[in-house]
Amino acid sequence: MTTFPSRLAAPAPGWTTYADVIVIGSGVAGLTAALRARAAGSVLVVTKAVLDEGSTRWAQGGVAAALGEGDTPEQHMHDTLVAGAGLCDEDAVRVLVTEGPGAVRRLMSVGAEFDRDADGNILLTREGGHLRNRIVHAGGDATGAEISRALVQAVHEAGIEVIEHALVLDLLRDAEGRACGVTLHVMGEGARDGVGAVRGRAVVLAAGGMGQVFSSTTNPHVSTGDGVALALRAGAEVTDLEFVQFHPTVLWLGPGAEGQQPLVSEAVRGEGAHLVDADGVRFMTGRHPLAELAPRDIVAKGITRRMAETGTDHMYLDGRHFGAEMWAHRFPTILAACRANGIDPAHDLIPIAPAAHYASGGVRTDLAGRTSVPGLYACGEVACTGVQGANRLASNSLLEGLVFAERIAEDLARGLPEPGEPVAPEGDAWLLDPGIRTPLQRAMTAGAGVLRSRDSLRETMQVLAELGGRTGDDPCVESWEATNLHTVAGALAAAAYDREETRGCHWREDFPDADDKDWRGHVVTTMADGRLDRAYRPYDPKHDREHDPDAAPSDAPHPDAPQSPAEHPTEEKP
Repeated sequence: MTTFPSRLAAPAPGWTTYADVIVIGSGVAGLTAALRARAAGSVLVVTKAVLDEGSTRWAQGGVAAALGEGDTPEQHMHDTLVAGAGLCDEDAVRVLVTEGPGAVRRLMSVGAEFDRDADGNILLTREGGHLRNRIVHAGGDATGAEISRALVQAVHEAGIEVIEHALVLDLLRDAEGRACGVTLHVMGEGARDGVGAVRGRAVVLAAGGMGQVFSSTTNPHVSTGDGVALALRAGAEVTDLEFVQFHPTVLWLGPGAEGQQPLVSEAVRGEGAHLVDADGVRFMTGRHPLAELAPRDIVAKGITRRMAETGTDHMYLDGRHFGAEMWAHRFPTILAACRANGIDPAHDLIPIAPAAHYASGGVRTDLAGRTSVPGLYACGEVACTGVQGANRLASNSLLEGLVFAERIAEDLARGLPEPGEPVAPEGDAWLLDPGIRTPLQRAMTAGAGVLRSRDSLRETMQVLAELGGRTGDDPCVESWEATNLHTVAGALAAAAYDREETRGCHWREDFPDADDKDWRGHVVTTMADGRLDRAYRPYDPKHDREHDPDAAPSDAPHPDAPQSPAEHPTEEKP
């Protein structure tokens, strides 16, 4: 059995600082949490690169919210539940769609400027899975960049303390198991360089996704699953890791291309572009009533099937009928990416293929963003709030980051208990050789990518076990990232192996149908003594809960809080 470090090997902290609330990550979720959490006390943001280099800036399509005439939260909820393939938490979805419009308006009040028509009305477009136009966008296809710009500016103007170029290593906990800070490594020179510690009364994990666990992804280089790996080592519950969404239309750069690939937004199909094969045949017509605008898992599977049928490694997106002017005005970012690779979408078909895009699963939270570790919160892609289910509805991710970051801040403002002194961490610490990164990514793509089976996943886990034996002696960013990737890959592959059905973006060739009788539930993963423990929890659309955050003080168990496996009996799966 593969084992994983209980903590990352690192030098003892050479410096210490303090903030009441420590926010890890600088995407839409992290920065929104930081801005709102000032009501709870001092705030410090820790980010792996610089403030605007997270995944948010790469988001093209927009933010989904029921803002248009005739649209309602109920309709948005319906579309989200359909896309989630039977595993959405209905309470969480209801929170998202009802609080979402207000959250978008508050984002605009911070300074985000969305595209409007000549009369000043917000322009709305449509993406896959949505039955109405409800996607607000900025700069045509540069929504994430605009949101990031506005939030970064607001953080600077608020005077919030920021530590950039800092990789968070492990969670600090007191004798009662409560989060009381983090250790981190700052890549730079000055008073805070090398390994240090930030002490605090609450930690908000908004560290983004884990797309770099695959060889081809839309995620930036920094998305190495650091947040999920940290949470597992801290004993937090992680769930639904097997549901990784592969974006259907990523610019295909050739058979040897690896790493971050340019995204071709779903909004391109929302505006009327068609998916075709090399012969110009629209292969999604007849496969789903919405054709190219079906939910992303359906489109990704349709593309993959057509590639298998035709013996090719990519398909095409046809937007030639848009004309040069529309491409330049509506999709300038995508136009620039295509032209940089010798493609003119006004005259050429755009070669595309699916690539890892978004983790629907993550650190399990309640409706206030609390994890199963007291004092540790999570929001954004690193979290699993229950909104996404088995497959994220397009453009719900930015909205989820906004809504649940605000909810975390509201909970923090109710009062922060004073944690005890951090205790020495238990368990073994080691690091893996940075050289495992590429073979790990290739193994995950081959065996745990769009298409999966018992044999492919078993082979993947065997490779991961072998790579786990390649330890390294040098504590450095590359070793820490490789070790985090290995931990996350192990948990993801094991959960995918357990789930013997096809549901949402989890596609098992050997179990091609959904199995509501045995598998309409969640694979919940924890780690103890370096070993992954997995338990199956049957689906409950409401988790038998009524959300009343005022009913309990912030230092008491929250009625929505995930329970530990010992307190929450589970039905075990092999």
